[in-house]
Amino acid sequence: MLPHDDGVVTDPSAHASLAASFGAAAEQYERGRPTYPAEAIDWLLPAAARRVLDLGAGTGKLTRDLLARGLDVVAVEPSDRMRARLTASLPEAAALAGRAEAIPLPDASVDAVLVAQAWHWVEPTSAVPEVARVLPSGGRLGLVWNVRDEQVPWVAALSRLLEHEADHHVSFRDGAGPDVGAPFGPLEHVQLSWTHRLSRQQVVDLVASRSYVITLPPGRRADLLRAVLDLLDTHADLARRSEVDLPYLTHCYRTTRA
Repeated sequence: MLPHDDGVVTDPSAHASLAASFGAAAEQYERGRPTYPAEAIDWLLPAAARRVLDLGAGTGKLTRDLLARGLDVVAVEPSDRMRARLTASLPEAAALAGRAEAIPLPDASVDAVLVAQAWHWVEPTSAVPEVARVLPSGGRLGLVWNVRDEQVPWVAALSRLLEHEADHHVSFRDGAGPDVGAPFGPLEHVQLSWTHRLSRQQVVDLVASRSYVITLPPGRRADLLRAVLDLLDTHADLARRSEVDLPYLTHCYRTTRA
């Protein structure tokens, strides 16, 4: 399975609770979460794509970049609060309530479906045929995740703080790709390296937007966020900088509907 930044629990009820938690942190999500490298979007999108579905669009991190390319974009997001934040930022976007297992679009109505930082929340046995339904033969499914590059010491230290609270999560680090399968063909994969610049507060917002942090008891969540600020204050590589460069590895997968 693919490495990513949110983790997945094996208990279905806990998984559902985490998946539904993001609306409570929509503002932090918008402020702290990174966008996606242009090279990743170039690779994921078919050259002839004109109408694209951003599935599990969240607050519109990917939607914004797709709109900037002049594409006809439909954003589908299950959380009312996340979708409201997307609409506030991007009033020109068509934002619909829906989920991967029940997409509110007609058959063969989009050229590509992109899923950013969200495929690990779906149920593939239901989502795969539904995504295939809204694509024509030869349509593209693209999946992308930003993952913190823990080869950098201060990032590894940040991850250790988070792992203390997320030790019940299964980490996607065994090397296999995401679960898709028929009627889609083989998955292609590329990994890109890049750096996202954030303010100190945006680093805190990034942490606060994680599902396993959102769902912590308030006291433990406050303690964790204070520990993040302490790391920013004291780590030798940061030296109380007002802005930090957070390195990411972006994993991109693409496949074609047979």
